[in-house]
Parts: sequence; structure tokens; C-alpha cells
Amino acid sequence: MKGYLLVGTFSIVARDPETGDFGVAVSTAAPAVGALAPHAAPELAAVSTQSFVNVNLGRLALRLVDAGLRIDTALEALLKEDPHRDWRQVIGIDKHTTFAFSGKSCVEWFGHIEEKDFVVAGNMLAGPQVLEAMVEAYKANRNVEFPLRLIKTLKAGEEAGGDKRGKQSAALLIASTKPRWEYNLRVDDHPNPIDELLRIYEVTKKKITEFEQQHGELMKIIRL
Repeated sequence: MKGYLLVGTFSIVARDPETGDFGVAVSTAAPAVGALAPHAAPELAAVSTQSFVNVNLGRLALRLVDAGLRIDTALEALLKEDPHRDWRQVIGIDKHTTFAFSGKSCVEWFGHIEEKDFVVAGNMLAGPQVLEAMVEAYKANRNVEFPLRLIKTLKAGEEAGGDKRGKQSAALLIASTKPRWEYNLRVDDHPNPIDELLRIYEVTKKKITEFEQQHGELMKIIRL
């Protein structure tokens, strides 16, 4: 079977209504989930491809959205041409709509939940309570800054049982027209990857904020 083995994954894709930024947060009991699952582009869309991962579902979907298709149309077309679609799980969001697909051959428990401006999904989970907890957490943290909201959503899923095999890696990817260092973070191998992702996020944000305060004019040059 063509594709990467990354079963036992839970994730969220979301659109921030305040900024228009797109984000993905994902965790799994395998190393380096950030190298495969999350895909996002500013002003276009965000995708998480998981289960028996087909990375092209993320890469090509973003190209198709850039060419004018909606994310649901793009991913439906790509899955139609994928001979192993029954093993795939993929979720996406763009400016207009959401998309979710969980193939019938994904490992139990698997499923997804679509909301207006975010989608959660997972496979090889402890049970449906994982996704239910993620939905509740995202809604409860709507006043929290977008990247932290996504991490808190992952943490809620983990606390509800998460990947039934355990935990090893996590990643955060934010696609923004105003990119920041803390918008692209990975924990590739750690006994508590989501906690470590949160720690790295807070350390990075603090350092960059301090640098911006001390070197405001230089930061303007760097961002040109």
C-alpha cells in the first residue's frame, strides 16, 4: 500500500474568525507527526491527513484551493483517485466550508466532528469521548489566542484518552499573512508531547515578544 503509516492520530483544523488564519494541531503515538499530517497555507486552507497517511492529500489540496476550488471539492476529487481511500482519514477547512472523511478501514475507534469553523478527527482512539472533549475545549477557549486554543484542544483530547497506544509526538502549524516563529512548532519524540508543545510555544512567544519590544525597527525589516 502506498502511503505512510501514521495510525492512532487525533487532530483539529480550524479557521480563526478574527484574523482569517488557518491552523492545524495534531498528536499521535508515533514520532514526527509534524512532518506528515499538517498542511496549511495563508488565506487558502488547512488540512490534516492521517491514518495510513497520503501526504499528497494535503499538498495537492492546497494547490487546488489556490487554483480556485473549495476544500471539499478538492479533497473529494483527490480521494476519488486514491485507490486506498478506505484507509485514509483527512479533514480540511477553507474560507467557505469544512470537509471530513474517515475511511471504513481506519482502525477503531475512529471518527470526526464538523463544526462551523473547525473540524476534529481521530483514529485508534480510546473512544468518541476524545473528539467530544476536543469540541468542548475549542468552544470553551474561543477568547484564547488562536495557537493556544488549538493546543488546549489537543490537550483535552489527550486527557479524554487520546491515542489508545500512548503518546509520542505533536505539532502546531498556523498559516497567517503575519507569520510568527511560534506558529510552526514540532515535538518529534517526547513522553508528554502536548505539554512539551505548550512549553515550547510559551518560551518562543516570550522570547520573540521581548525581541520585538527591544528591536521594533529591526523587526519591521525582518518581516519585509
